[in-house]
Amino acid sequence: MSYVARSTMVAARMLGDEMVIMSGKDSTLFTLNPVATVIWNAADGRTTLEEIVEQKVCQEFEVERATAMQDAESFVSELSEHGILLVSESPIVT
Repeated sequence: MSYVARSTMVAARMLGDEMVIMSGKDSTLFTLNPVATVIWNAADGRTTLEEIVEQKVCQEFEVERATAMQDAESFVSELSEHGILLVSESPIVT
């Protein structure tokens, strides 16, 4: 079980229907698609990635849970490598 939280070391803004995030660590810019934006907005450190996928992603988008989970894990892994998202096996307090 993985908990995810947004890093406080980033700048994030909605531009139209896309979330744009800049890493404070290396100034890398990320543009999130609508599914990734849902995950980003739900990443509060108290909700598991599995819950986010089941309660948010699968509810808002027509996608199978297994596919959504695989894509979400890849997305979270990539952003955690850049310090954009924090991942932990226990709830995260920011």
